[in-house]
Amino acid sequence: MLWPDPSQRDRLVEIRDNLLARIAEAGREGRHGEVEGLRVSLAGAEDKLSQIDRRTTTPTPVALGMPTTVRGT
Repeated sequence: MLWPDPSQRDRLVEIRDNLLARIAEAGREGRHGEVEGLRVSLAGAEDKLSQIDRRTTTPTPVALGMPTTVRGT
């Protein structure tokens, strides 16, 4: 699976903001088919942003507990 590069986050934010502006413009001008296509692109950009955010957060330690051994009877 390809992961988006975290260094490209600012560019993805610009793309998302541009898509939002284009959706608003297309909606005002009654271009409903274009609005739907732009919404698909917007969902993709937001998904990539959330992938970056999930992968770049500091992971928290997970308690695994103490290992136990089972003795034969």
